[in-house]
Amino acid sequence: MFLKVQMPWNVIIPADSLDAKGLMLKKAIVIRLMDEFACKKATKDRGYFMAVTTLESIGEGRVRQNTGDVLFPVVFSGITFKMYRGEILQGVVHKILKHGVFLRCGPVQNIYLSHIKMPDYHYVPGENGIFMNDKHSKIDKDVIVRFIVIGTKWMEAEREFQALVSLEGDYLGPVS
Repeated sequence: MFLKVQMPWNVIIPADSLDAKGLMLKKAIVIRLMDEFACKKATKDRGYFMAVTTLESIGEGRVRQNTGDVLFPVVFSGITFKMYRGEILQGVVHKILKHGVFLRCGPVQNIYLSHIKMPDYHYVPGENGIFMNDKHSKIDKDVIVRFIVIGTKWMEAEREFQALVSLEGDYLGPVS
C-alpha cells in the first residue's frame, strides 16, 4: 500500500557548491536530497521510497570541522510503498516454475505464489509451462494476477522485501 510519510534527513552540501549570496542553496539541498533518497531504496519500517512530495523545513546548517561541508537537517514528506499481511494486490507473473510462480508488484520484485496456495490450479508442463484450472483460466508469463499477501520478509543485505502470497479467497486469480 502507498503511505504518506514525514521523514527527517541530513543533507550534506559540499563547500564548493555553496553560493556566496545563498540564492542556490535551497535548490542544492533539494537536488542532494533527491539523489540520496533515490539511492536509499527502502527501509524495513517504511518500505520502498517512491517520491519526495514536499520539503517541509530546512534547519540551520552546521559546518563540518574536517571538510568544510555544511550539514543541513531537513524534514520532508514523501510517498512509500509497503505490503502488509492480508492486503489484496495485483502483480505481473515474470517466472513460472513447477512448484509456483514469481510475480512483481510495484517496486517489489520477489513475490512467490506457491502451487499449494493456488487451489484448483495445476501445472501444465511444456516449453513454456503454465498453471491452469478446470475452467481454462491460465496463469502464464506476463499475466496480471490478483492475490492476497500472506507474509513479507525484509532482506537487509539487498535492502528489499520478499513476499509470500495466495489465491485462496474470493475474486483472486488471473485478471482478464
